[in-house]
Amino acid sequence: MSWVSVFLIGAGVGFLGGLFGKGGSAIATPLLAAVGVPPLVAVAAPLPATIPGTLVASMPYWRRHLVDGRVVRWSVAFGLPATVVGALATRWIDGGALVRVTDVVLVAIGLRLVLGRRDTVEAQLGMGDRSLALALTAPAVGLLSGLLANAGGFLLVPLYLGVLHLPIRRAFGCSLAVASLLAVPGTIVHAALGHIDWRVVAVFAAASVPLSNVGARAALRIPVRRLERLYGLLLALLGTVFLTFVHA
Repeated sequence: MSWVSVFLIGAGVGFLGGLFGKGGSAIATPLLAAVGVPPLVAVAAPLPATIPGTLVASMPYWRRHLVDGRVVRWSVAFGLPATVVGALATRWIDGGALVRVTDVVLVAIGLRLVLGRRDTVEAQLGMGDRSLALALTAPAVGLLSGLLANAGGFLLVPLYLGVLHLPIRRAFGCSLAVASLLAVPGTIVHAALGHIDWRVVAVFAAASVPLSNVGARAALRIPVRRLERLYGLLLALLGTVFLTFVHA
């Protein structure tokens, strides 16, 4: 395992996570595993860094009033308990299997970003409709977040866009704010289970946390849809390569 590689992965993941409103754990896990980090450590190590990273990245959105507090509260209320359940379930699931699941998720989300289309007119949902939608979908996001040891950002953004019909920048801001909270119980559980190598966390976070803020600031200036498609291509390509050659 190369510490320089872990640092560089942290830098790239932090920037892309801040850029696209995600914690970046979904892409960090296969990359860390590819450079020799043990599977369960690769699954869990990015999670503690997600807490300060997504919190720092969410600050520019808070300052521009692009974070919906009600959406954040409902997402956390339904997502946190499910996150604990998902994290506990990793005691009975092989780490290598979790890495391969993450690879599949990369491909699926990448294709969704490339092929998906956002309507230019925002559908208006009342808070009652949004609350019901979150009550039905946030537990599933939390469960997968705990199971795959990520903060759920890669699922939250599609949820906010497709189900709640939030504007894309508001979806990014809400995702970052919620991800910083959903990462807390997963971190505690994985630490208690001995899945976290704090040396990996420290090196990874040293690069990812500051770069996440840089990525968030860039997202507020760059045409987001174009970057989403490019990022989707990157996710799909990485996931396919990992599934075919690295984690086959």
